[in-house]
Amino acid sequence: MTLTHPAYGQLRQVTSTAAVLLADNPGQMTLEGTNTWILRAPGESSYVVVDPGPKDKTHSEAIARVTEGNIALTLITHRHHDHTGGIDRLVELTGTPVRAKTAEFLQGSDATLVDGEVIEAAGLHITALDTPGHTLDSVSFVLQDAVLTGDTILGSGTTVLDSSDGTLADYLVSLDRLAEVGAGRALLPAHGPDHPDLEPVARYYITHRHERLAQVREALRVLGPDAGAMAVVRRVYADVDKRLWLAARSSVQAQLEYLRATQP
Repeated sequence: MTLTHPAYGQLRQVTSTAAVLLADNPGQMTLEGTNTWILRAPGESSYVVVDPGPKDKTHSEAIARVTEGNIALTLITHRHHDHTGGIDRLVELTGTPVRAKTAEFLQGSDATLVDGEVIEAAGLHITALDTPGHTLDSVSFVLQDAVLTGDTILGSGTTVLDSSDGTLADYLVSLDRLAEVGAGRALLPAHGPDHPDLEPVARYYITHRHERLAQVREALRVLGPDAGAMAVVRRVYADVDKRLWLAARSSVQAQLEYLRATQP
């Protein structure tokens, strides 16, 4: 029987080179949980792991089990704990080196990821693509037939911008980059189900962001140009579950900063 999303704790093959192990950490921000991607070319014995997930002993041990501890490299899409919390335990179990955009998460390497670099491991050629916006350090990884997008593009719903360092200006550029590179490549997100083609999902995200910007502009017209983020959330997200308003506030804050920086 072919596995479908979600499948907790079970390695689910998605493409010829990519399989996913879903962490059991569902939530409003993580959807069904964090997707840990397990990559290798056919016939190879070693693996590349992308995002070891949260600090969860059971999940870390499952990654070590399905890879038989033979991890050539672990890559990190961005700094959030549901992606990085499992690093130390996975290193302890397997000795894997770890690379990320920021030095904080490096293990067994002093080389942070560089935009456009090609990583060769487990028989694969993986291109690192800077895609800031969700966070400043967000990186996507391009395979021959797929793109791992981290939280920049999800498998369902839309992405929250972390206003502590994510910006809408960066995010719109990142979406354009992913729409261009994603044509004909599968979408392998860090949360939610995979999709056979990234480009239409990226185009939807671009349209959605511009629609939200129009709604925020209209809210400012009614509320006044100095309205705060939560006042805008109450108006624009009135039909959304109030439990999601705090997350929406972060994205709205990023939108307000974008509009106030770009308006005449």
